[in-house]
Amino acid sequence: MDHDTWQAEQFEALRPQLQSVAYRMLGSVGEAEDAVQETWLRLSRSDEEAIANLGGWLTTVVARICLDMLRARRSRREDTAGHRLPEPIVAAQDGPEEEVLLADSVGIALLIVLDTLTPAERLAFVLHDMFDVPFEEIAPIVDRTPTAARKLASRARRRVRGAAPTPDPDLGRQRAVVAAFLAAARAGDFEALLTVLDPDVVFRVDVAPAIRREVRGAGDVARMVLARGARFAPRARPAVVNGRAGLVVDGPGGLRTAVEFTVVDGTVVEIDVVSVR
Repeated sequence: MDHDTWQAEQFEALRPQLQSVAYRMLGSVGEAEDAVQETWLRLSRSDEEAIANLGGWLTTVVARICLDMLRARRSRREDTAGHRLPEPIVAAQDGPEEEVLLADSVGIALLIVLDTLTPAERLAFVLHDMFDVPFEEIAPIVDRTPTAARKLASRARRRVRGAAPTPDPDLGRQRAVVAAFLAAARAGDFEALLTVLDPDVVFRVDVAPAIRREVRGAGDVARMVLARGARFAPRARPAVVNGRAGLVVDGPGGLRTAVEFTVVDGTVVEIDVVSVR
């Protein structure tokens, strides 16, 4: 095996880890793929003999790339209106990617919270709390001392703690609740919808710049679902969205919408509707 082939195989073996880091950092499948591709390009231009730990080196590089992308995104937001929901990862309900997705399940609600952090806080939290990267390795990425990097992660942890609901870990129970929701929506049954919605349910929609809204409360959410979702419910089919039971809806012109449900104690506490590629 020649060196280039060996290098490519090593990188492909580590790609899922790099993609996972990048997705948690960026909340976008497309941007995460771009960051991982840029990491590959930098590896191909590097002196591999100087790399003692390839996995650690690649994680550091993809983290630096994501940090730069987050900082650029933050600057752009000063000149743009509105804010998009994170882009979900979608797979068929029983597709071959499901097992991977379940192991990499980060809900949209958590990604929304992560998006409120500064880029440095997000990097420190993601690398340390989600991937066990020591602060001694995080510090040079954010140009801080290890102690300062630890403080960044601690501030982020306080923001994240309790901000995003923890879903039922049993995917089967999640699917049963989503199936009941879909059946009630298709039947136009207001009372049946109320039985599967938490009283304080949050419904977020982001399918186009002109269609972004948030509705709270079981009654208002049920009314919106029945008023606006009747034309979409017949086309909805089960899917795994960010490792959770959800739905996908194929629309005109190739538009595809993903619906992520956060199910806690047998009821839906959050619904996120996002357009996907």
